[in-house]
Amino acid sequence: MSKPKIKYNFWVSPITPWLLPVVLLLAWHVLTVTGIIPANKLPQPLQVVKELIISVKSGVLLDNIAISARRALLGFLIGGGIGFVLGLINGFSSKAEILMDSSVQMIRNVPHLALIPLVIMWFGIGEEVKLLLVSLGVFFPIYLNTFHGIRSIDRGLIEMAKVYGLKGLDLYKEVILPGALPSILVGIRYSLGIMWLTLIVAETVAADSGIGYMAMNAREFMQLDITVLSIIIYALLGKLSDSIAKGLERWLLQWNPNYSVAKK
Repeated sequence: MSKPKIKYNFWVSPITPWLLPVVLLLAWHVLTVTGIIPANKLPQPLQVVKELIISVKSGVLLDNIAISARRALLGFLIGGGIGFVLGLINGFSSKAEILMDSSVQMIRNVPHLALIPLVIMWFGIGEEVKLLLVSLGVFFPIYLNTFHGIRSIDRGLIEMAKVYGLKGLDLYKEVILPGALPSILVGIRYSLGIMWLTLIVAETVAADSGIGYMAMNAREFMQLDITVLSIIIYALLGKLSDSIAKGLERWLLQWNPNYSVAKK
């Protein structure tokens, strides 16, 4: 009896997502080695790898990564937590929406990065500046998506749940949160990108440590390899946080057929 042939699916292969980065890396190598892109514009990949090894051995890189990651996480928890709670309250209560939503929308239309000069005058270049800016950056996507997720729930489901005796925390836990969760997770993924973007700007303007500071300090001494390394690290951290969010999405939304992973 012959064994059934396993059909290879290119689009579900774990190798597929890495093809484009590998192509870009090869193009970078060829363009810099051949001199099409001069060394004073972009260093060769091997130079960046060499600097990576030196920075890891000295401990400077790992220290700066830890500092930036701590700032990003704390800012995300503070801003995201407040945005989540306000989104729940305003989404479920029309009176709370009337009271608070207009003020939130006015603040949302002020670019949070434009506040950098003001917060530097308030707090100097201490940790408060980075935490405040990151918190503001992540607050609005999570708030808006939580609010939208709550308002998108079928009101008939809520009324039915109340008929069956669900109320208070049980109503939130069993009906409202599961219904709003897809929208909330979209807000989390979007806010993670804003989180790193905000932190990059904050650390290059008002910091004496972190990956952004490392990049700015390298720029002053024309150390392009360190600057490029810093940018790559930011990109990898952003990709890591997005992958974690996607994994969380698949885990929390296993019940939703639109988010389940089909095995073919």
